[in-house]
Amino acid sequence: MLLNFQFGLGTLLLLLLVLVVASFRILREYERGVVFMLGRFWKVKGPGLVIIIPGIQQMVRVDLRVVTMDVPEQDVISHDNVSVKVNAIVFFRVVEPDKAIIQVANFLQATSQLAQTTLRAVLGKHELDEMLAEREKLNMDIQKILDAQTDAWGIKVTNVEIKHVDLNESMVRAIARQAEAERERRAKIIHAEGEKQASATLLEAAQMLAQAPQAMQLRYLQTLTQIAGDRSSTIVFPLPMDLLNQLTGRKGV
Repeated sequence: MLLNFQFGLGTLLLLLLVLVVASFRILREYERGVVFMLGRFWKVKGPGLVIIIPGIQQMVRVDLRVVTMDVPEQDVISHDNVSVKVNAIVFFRVVEPDKAIIQVANFLQATSQLAQTTLRAVLGKHELDEMLAEREKLNMDIQKILDAQTDAWGIKVTNVEIKHVDLNESMVRAIARQAEAERERRAKIIHAEGEKQASATLLEAAQMLAQAPQAMQLRYLQTLTQIAGDRSSTIVFPLPMDLLNQLTGRKGV
């Protein structure tokens, strides 16, 4: 009988030891524990040592670090009816652990699904040129929408980055032709502006030479000097009558 008593006492002590060990939880600095008592939310504990009453209290660990989530490639039809494939990265973290556990069944999966639908909805409102040129603005729009919708889950979306906007080969060639046409248009405009400025300068020079006949004669002689320096066997050039009259000593009529 004494042996049975000792055996029962030993079993009881072992059971108590197991319960004591099972009641201790250690939470890291970036972890919090959402504690439920008899199925009802009690409080958020941590970090450090946390004591849980086995069988009465349950604890769910929540990581508060920033989560980097890849948004799978999505088929998006832009506002100008161009089909593209877009993927992105979402950065978010849990700021209210109790809401992240109580308000949504799986906040990671829910955030991923919401990010996919938001990406398609936002980009579908913009044209292809805006997707390629205004990516920073689109990132901000998606981030604001996600942050507002996940606020009820205790989640803070800190950043959204669109990674790639993939186009089919025909669209790539069309964009290349458009860019080439744009470069040609700018080149023609620059050339026309240069011609305009050159014409204005020539007109100003002609007016100045017309007011000073001697300067016109000097310019004519300078031109003859330049022509004489060329490797030409025969040079035919007109001779102004006023210059000829000065050379022969005759006055113009």
